[in-house]
Amino acid sequence: MTLERKCCGVGVPVGLFACSLLFCPNCGTLLALPKNDEPTVICEQCSHEEPASSYDNIEIITRSHPDAFPSALRQKRKTQTKVHQGRELPKVTEKCPSCGHMEAYYEEKQMRSADEGSTIMYTCVHCKHGWRVNN
Repeated sequence: MTLERKCCGVGVPVGLFACSLLFCPNCGTLLALPKNDEPTVICEQCSHEEPASSYDNIEIITRSHPDAFPSALRQKRKTQTKVHQGRELPKVTEKCPSCGHMEAYYEEKQMRSADEGSTIMYTCVHCKHGWRVNN
């Protein structure tokens, strides 16, 4: 048997936060959802008692921006994009090993000792995948 409580007019399984949470009006601490048929929610910080009825008829509107949840891949893509902003890199016909597109930006750098060849850094125009070739 699954225990449920009413939240925003919907039965919610106990232990899930599937509804809007309220903040304590005294100290600003996030209040938990009311348990089953308890008439109040007690703030763990200041012991303020909030009526469970405060959770009734709450309209929930959630908005988020992709940057609100950073990921390593998103950071890598931003870094690669910033490298090309503000300057125009030359393009060359070179097949991308990731997507197969036949055009890439390139930049030549001396990454090893002076008596060795340079390194060509490629970035696919289409998918922004980067790779390098030692010259």
